Amino acid sequence: MSTNEATTGAVDKAAPTAKGLDRALNALGTLMIVLSAVTPASSVFIIVPGVIALAGTGSFLSFVIAAVIGLFMAFVYAELSSAYPMAGGEYTMIGRTLGRFWGFVTLVLVFVSIVLIVAVIALGVGTYLGVLIPNLSPQWVGVVTIALAGTVAAMRIKLNAFVTGIFLGIEMLALLILTGLGFAHVERPLSSLFTSPQLLDGTNTLVPASAGIILAATAVSLFAYNGYGAAAYFGEETQDAKRNIGKVVVWALLITVAAELIPLTAVLLGSPDLVGLLAAPQKIEYFLEARGGHALTVLISLAIAVAIFNAVIAIILQAARLLFSSGRDKTWFGPINAAVASVHGSYASPWIATIVVSVLAAVACFIDINLLLVVSGTSLVVIYALLCVAVFAGRRNGSTAGGHYRMPLFPVPAILAFVALVYVAYQNLLDAAFGRPSLIATLLIMVVAAIYYVLVLARRTDWNLHGPDELAG
Repeated sequence: MSTNEATTGAVDKAAPTAKGLDRALNALGTLMIVLSAVTPASSVFIIVPGVIALAGTGSFLSFVIAAVIGLFMAFVYAELSSAYPMAGGEYTMIGRTLGRFWGFVTLVLVFVSIVLIVAVIALGVGTYLGVLIPNLSPQWVGVVTIALAGTVAAMRIKLNAFVTGIFLGIEMLALLILTGLGFAHVERPLSSLFTSPQLLDGTNTLVPASAGIILAATAVSLFAYNGYGAAAYFGEETQDAKRNIGKVVVWALLITVAAELIPLTAVLLGSPDLVGLLAAPQKIEYFLEARGGHALTVLISLAIAVAIFNAVIAIILQAARLLFSSGRDKTWFGPINAAVASVHGSYASPWIATIVVSVLAAVACFIDINLLLVVSGTSLVVIYALLCVAVFAGRRNGSTAGGHYRMPLFPVPAILAFVALVYVAYQNLLDAAFGRPSLIATLLIMVVAAIYYVLVLARRTDWNLHGPDELAG
């Protein structure tokens, strides 16, 4: 038996190691946490309006195209996470297939991005709580949100699945209400979204949305679906992970697409005034006010605050397991490795890693929001591209042979996803205001990671990627 087979095989043992994570989640529990990390309601209220602003009713086609690309990426994630259902997520998958250098670069890129994303999301809570309590400080509301979410995240993983499941139900109810309002007042046919997509020009006149604009908006739409790959981080806590994680990834993507695309369709078809919707600064709120009234808008806004809080819990869980995995691999220095790799005796959670992530994210709340977005904005494109390359490498060198999930029609989904990512990167390169600085920031993070690897890790013999079985033995 090879090292890879031993690693991936033993990961699925029912009982955790003495110092390992608790394998207490069934596939449904893992799915609840993953969907909470995706937070479809937040995407509908925060990302969807931006896509509508770019492409008008063409945003529907943008989200359809993004869903197809997302499905291709879900196949990539499912195959790799099935082979390596470990707490390191992309770091482990890329490190085991492409080598330690790319694994470490991925670790740094993902960790920096995910901590900043927690801060960005938490800063949004104050916006939606503001409907009840005006003049709240976004920064301090964000800090309190992260502190509360971090406390929950440090508890048992099964409790987190229960809590996030309840909050996810509230989130989905808000989307159902939004969808119902749209389809109860349909003003235009569904065919119009396919045959005559429109947007506003500079004079607030409806004009056709070109294919180029729709494709450009697809680059933004991709981010609305992101998060389904988080399932990999809970592989060491999911029962029969090698069989279940790949399925969780694909189901998470499919549910996310339905939970975002259907409400978007309802809003576009059910808005009383298309020009008013496209011109409104707060597009979803405009629709809610027009169709449901102010009281309902307030209730839905509070539900979105709950959804954001739920996402912060789920993403802190994810980031803590990444940091835990890096400490277990002895990536840093003695005391730091021991601390972040420690597991709480009662809760079986990486509690110190959870605290570290929460503190860093809370501090990041005081960084300018635009800088946070620039630094974290395009890292996802690079991570996705590395995963596409990794799935090819895994097939070629046999390192993913132990996985139970194989993507259909290989290698077509991986190739098409990679081509789409190149296009997204090109679109960002053309954007001098945001996309290009974000690509530069991503490159700088990778350079810093590469320097640390060359100067420190490449010279050490004790740093390697470990699975829980290797430590148990």
